[in-house]
Amino acid sequence: MSAAEPDGRIGPGRLILVVGPSGAGKDTLIALARAGRADDPTILFPRRIVTRASSAAEDHESVSEEAFDAARGQGAFAFWWEAHGLKYALPAAIDAAIRDGRTVVCNVSRALVQHLRERYALVTVVLVTAPREMLAARLAGRSRSADGNFLARLGRVAPDDGDLCPDVVIENIETAERAAGQLRAAIRGEETDK
Repeated sequence: MSAAEPDGRIGPGRLILVVGPSGAGKDTLIALARAGRADDPTILFPRRIVTRASSAAEDHESVSEEAFDAARGQGAFAFWWEAHGLKYALPAAIDAAIRDGRTVVCNVSRALVQHLRERYALVTVVLVTAPREMLAARLAGRSRSADGNFLARLGRVAPDDGDLCPDVVIENIETAERAAGQLRAAIRGEETDK
């Protein structure tokens, strides 16, 4: 345990958790924020590892379920979870980046928030949301059959957003660039306009 981790939590860098319902636009906002911070080596936007084929809608590393399980057994992941019949993970390298004082921004399941708050010293939870009708329209517009039934995704029971105690709430109902600006402000640790 280092001096930066007196309570056993990983730090001193920050972990920015982007969470919210399917169709809220989390990956779009992360991509826009990444493009706006491309020249900043202190901010890391790791690619998720997912047991689903890659698509234009999400930049991730696609692996088979067998390869995922093997990598997990070898300690290749900082953390992992299952959702919608798929497995997701973030690479173990993010822990080293956070120990080096960097900021890591990632899209994760809302179900992980409490666990990650216990594991990392500085966690900022950014909840991205939109009205149900907008979520349904966005999900219907996707062409990812591996996602399963979009109505099932829309109706999935998730932790109550109030229980998440998000640090920042972004209602992604106007332009994606405006919402991405709010995410960039959260990454910088600034107040966002609601």
